[in-house]
Amino acid sequence: MVDIPRAPKKKTRRYILLGGAILGVTVVTVGLARLKPAAPSVDGGTLWRDTVRLGTMIRQVRGPGTLVPEQIRWISALTPGRVDRVMLLPGVQVTPQTILLEISNPDVQLTLLDSQRQLTQAQSDLVNLKTNLITQRLNQEATASTARADYNESKRQATAGVELARQSLLAANELDRLRERADDMLKRYQVEQERLKVITDAAAGQISVQESQINRLKSIVDFREKMIESMHITAGAYGVLQELPLQVGQWVTPGVTLAKVVEPGRLKAVLRIPETQRKDVLIGQTADIDTRNGIIKGRVVRIDPSAQNGTVGIDVSLDGALPKGAVPDLSVDGTIEVERLTKVLYVGRPAYGQAESTVGLFRILPGSNEAVRVNAKLGRSSVNTIEVLGGLKEGDVVILSDMSAYDAVERVVLK
Repeated sequence: MVDIPRAPKKKTRRYILLGGAILGVTVVTVGLARLKPAAPSVDGGTLWRDTVRLGTMIRQVRGPGTLVPEQIRWISALTPGRVDRVMLLPGVQVTPQTILLEISNPDVQLTLLDSQRQLTQAQSDLVNLKTNLITQRLNQEATASTARADYNESKRQATAGVELARQSLLAANELDRLRERADDMLKRYQVEQERLKVITDAAAGQISVQESQINRLKSIVDFREKMIESMHITAGAYGVLQELPLQVGQWVTPGVTLAKVVEPGRLKAVLRIPETQRKDVLIGQTADIDTRNGIIKGRVVRIDPSAQNGTVGIDVSLDGALPKGAVPDLSVDGTIEVERLTKVLYVGRPAYGQAESTVGLFRILPGSNEAVRVNAKLGRSSVNTIEVLGGLKEGDVVILSDMSAYDAVERVVLK
């Protein structure tokens, strides 16, 4: 049997199939490249959402603080001394006459005794001075009276001498002598009268000086007696004894704080707010003070002139009745209303949204479970809300939770 030679098959079909496969792969690749990447999924039940609203936005400032008595009486030592007795412990009700503790100091008592001795001596000197001055005045009055009698006698003799000289019974020289003696007695009488006047006037001045000295000594004695009285330390006011840190036997010096008495029925809140928000707070603004056992209305009455550790102190006077358990140094939270913005767009404050900034927020598409990123321009802020200036409209629902993990995507799917 003889083999018949065959012609080789053509390779055209193979090339066509290969080209078609390459073309198909190219088309699929281009199609896949044009597809958008799949949006990541987010658990919608864990997200905090809010709706953009149009209306009145209340701007508030919040800060922690404590309740502080409006009336605080610090009791300090006036004299040095040793604590002999401590009568009360902190926490009890006191009156102005309540004795808190007693101190003693023998030196202070000796000083009082010496002041009393000086006062007694000055009073004795006044008695002696008055006696001596009266004696001087009486003696001078007697001298002046004698001088007047001598003057009158010499005057009568001179008058009689004139009559005798007319009758040539008295020589002219003798008459001149009588007249000179009368003139001399007159001058002597006038001098003694002047001396009596000087003694009388000087007596009043000397007595006044001595009486002034006695009054000064009395003031010193009174002061020393008050120093002794001050060693019996009293509350000096109605209230509650809050602090009394001393123990029996301790030595205190003048100016040292011995006790602190507060009036618990009159408390105020002292809040600490960030110094960046100080410019928004004004005297007279209303505030709500949360004591954890009720909210009390109040108003701003004082603002610290300087900041400390990045915060500013704000004093809030409480208008309402204090709830039970409201005591000094109780921790509170305060919210101050600083402004009301009318007819503005606002939304809940996002996790990282700052005032006067632009922030990316995810807006939920209506009727879907998808959210897309939008750039929202924010304005003035409050404690829980913030003003919307652009990028959102009324009715938009946005995600306020922290979405920083999705900064690289423009769309998320809520599941």
